Formats: sequence, C-alpha cells, structure tokens
Amino acid sequence: MKDELEDANPMKHPEEESGSADGSPKFGRLLIVLALAVAFVGFVTWASQAWLVG
Repeated sequence: MKDELEDANPMKHPEEESGSADGSPKFGRLLIVLALAVAFVGFVTWASQAWLVG
C-alpha cells in the first residue's frame, strides 16, 4: 500500500489546496485587488500630470 502512494507522488509534493472551502477560486478578491491597482495607476497618472506639468 505504501509503495502505491510513493509511486503516485515520487517527489513527495504536498497535496494541492483549493481556493476556498467549496473548491472555487477566490476571483472576487482578485478582482478587487486588480481594480485597486488600476485606480492607483490612474491616480498616479493624474497626479503627475496635474503637479508636474502644472
């Protein structure tokens, strides 16, 4: 029995974990982070144009 498990996972990698308890990835959190990053880049662009170009 132990040989079968070692053959299936010879490099002894840990089992993969799902994104959440029901197995679906957390796309909502990723979407929020992406929106904040885009807003931050937009703000930096606006601020540099407003203060540096004058």
